[in-house]
Amino acid sequence: MVDLASLPYFVKICGVTSVEDAQGIHARGASAIGLILASSKRQISIGRAKEIATATKGDLLRAAVFRDNSDDFICEAVDATGVDIVQVHGVLTDELLSLLKSRGVAVVKALSLGDDEFYDFDETSVDAVLVDGPSPGSGDAHSWVEVKARGFVVPMVAAGGLNPSNVVSVISSVHPWGVDVSTGVESSPGVKDLALVSSFIDLAQQAFSQREE
Repeated sequence: MVDLASLPYFVKICGVTSVEDAQGIHARGASAIGLILASSKRQISIGRAKEIATATKGDLLRAAVFRDNSDDFICEAVDATGVDIVQVHGVLTDELLSLLKSRGVAVVKALSLGDDEFYDFDETSVDAVLVDGPSPGSGDAHSWVEVKARGFVVPMVAAGGLNPSNVVSVISSVHPWGVDVSTGVESSPGVKDLALVSSFIDLAQQAFSQREE
């Protein structure tokens, strides 16, 4: 299983729908791609996720993204695709957590600002958390005040409304371990603009590196 905490930082491009985009994202130096298997404009089938995950195995980390999917579906998808990370939006039961850990995948719990879960969730049970806005997947920007006030004891990924123009300020002000983007680097839903992807990754990596100096 990948040890997320051992990585100095994390840059994930989510909502990838094609092998071509995935390979282009790898070539530009991302840490990970996100394959959405939940209901979304960027949702792909297990078969397509397997195709993308297989084509990029060993190149970068592959994360499968779920929201309110059944435990059986999540486990089926993980077994079929061989992803490295499972990102769970919605309820994460102890039973599902145990099933995922038995499969050797890292578990990232997504938390939405405005939900009680944002404050109540015990993040020590997972490998990392991803903090998104009140409407995950919308690409809408949101306030980071609550994120800075909350604090986390596991690696935290900032998400929601990120793009090349604001990623540096978010990294410098919020101090996340990682950043996650989808809408902010697209030409249309599920189709990545690789020029924007390259700009986002370069800027994020520079901001993380400067913070470590």
